[in-house]
Amino acid sequence: MSLLWESDALLQAMKGRPVGVLPAGITGVSIDTRTLKPGDAFFAIRGDQHDGHDFTSAAMKAGASVLVVAESKLPALGRLVAPMIVVPDVLAALEDLGRAARARSKAKIVAVTGSVGKTTTKEALRHVLSSVGTVHASDKSFNNHWGVPLTLARLPADADFGVFEIGMNHPDEIRPLVKMVRPHVAIVTLIAPAHLGHFDSLEAIARAKAEIFEGIEPGGCALINRDDPQAKLLAGLARAAGVKHVASFGEQERAQVRLLSCDLYPDHSFISVGINGNVLDVRVGAPGRHIVQNVLAVLGAAALVGADMERVGAALSTLAPESGRGRRHRLAVGNGAITLIDESYNANPASMTAALELLRATPPENGGRRIAVLGDMLELGEHANRLHAALAGPIGESGAEIVLLAGTAMKALDETLPESLPHDHRASADELKPILLETVRGGDVIMVKSSNGIGFSRLVKAMLERFPAAASGEISG
Repeated sequence: MSLLWESDALLQAMKGRPVGVLPAGITGVSIDTRTLKPGDAFFAIRGDQHDGHDFTSAAMKAGASVLVVAESKLPALGRLVAPMIVVPDVLAALEDLGRAARARSKAKIVAVTGSVGKTTTKEALRHVLSSVGTVHASDKSFNNHWGVPLTLARLPADADFGVFEIGMNHPDEIRPLVKMVRPHVAIVTLIAPAHLGHFDSLEAIARAKAEIFEGIEPGGCALINRDDPQAKLLAGLARAAGVKHVASFGEQERAQVRLLSCDLYPDHSFISVGINGNVLDVRVGAPGRHIVQNVLAVLGAAALVGADMERVGAALSTLAPESGRGRRHRLAVGNGAITLIDESYNANPASMTAALELLRATPPENGGRRIAVLGDMLELGEHANRLHAALAGPIGESGAEIVLLAGTAMKALDETLPESLPHDHRASADELKPILLETVRGGDVIMVKSSNGIGFSRLVKAMLERFPAAASGEISG
């Protein structure tokens, strides 16, 4: 395997002090011994719950080629014999390495933020750009104060494209991260009432997301959702940040990447899109109208970085939903089969409505039913009860015949749903699990959706363990 970093370059980037005999270089960068690969450098950062210095021995056993440790922690490491790079602050050293990676890179860089659709858009960009070059992208949802510099530090010098997800819960979180990433294209997918517990309005959320424009490279482009009510504000904030090229995507007739037609099916979509005066007809492998909106952003970004759009469009046909973000499973139950839609990774009012629309678009089979399994949407603060109760409307439109709920805030929805609609509420996902397993029957379509912290992924896991894959296997789009 080729070296990601030579040791001399590591020392120079981090201004570190070598201890012991360093290897010629490293093949990767890790902060977690559970996923560390032989040849990685292990950065012993201090997290919210654990200090990486407590895992240095485990890192060496896992095959780490060098440890990056704090000067103040060196005495506590005792008799540990290992190649080390000693720095004043390990997280700051990781940030310095990330900046060095960005400085040496010739890749076209895309950064993605927004209230919903960040990871889906990032993964779709990874997928389509891989058809035209080598792509480096954020792992999972590594979009915070350690995830962004970690992803940057892992950027190979010869990558053609880099795709970075940048998230936030509060103002002033995106600004320092995007100034490390320095994107050529910065996307804001959509402003929605996520994190309202930390903001007093959607406009305040838009202003925080607009920090992403402050790091755009000279001559770069801001790409915004023209269908978003905050589009005008975002465009103004981009220009105020010195961005001269502001492009947009959406159905709105003035969008540079414009949706001309859209045909939705249970496991895919067909769309026609106008881009720069040309029309691109595309099959999108992942289903859902919200996925189509993300795909418009993907097509816009791909065009802006100069990708071959015919190849990009063809690659969209094999786009598959990510785990927890719409991935479908077909499972055998009794003499029939169920369709399980896994939306368990995260939730806010906009993404919850989109998931319920996906439930509506998926027809049950052989007398089956649509079942919505919903958990709390977190970080909504004083708006939580109102926004949970407001889901009664989208549920009614979804055609759901049974609704199963869990979590404190979902009690407000439970009390709002009509008695004519069978529904049940439990305090937690674990209490809801036996009810769900006993309820499903052949032909049903079950959509599971909640914020990640509610633990609804355990419901999906329980169904996958209880019911074997049906003959047709997993549906991937």
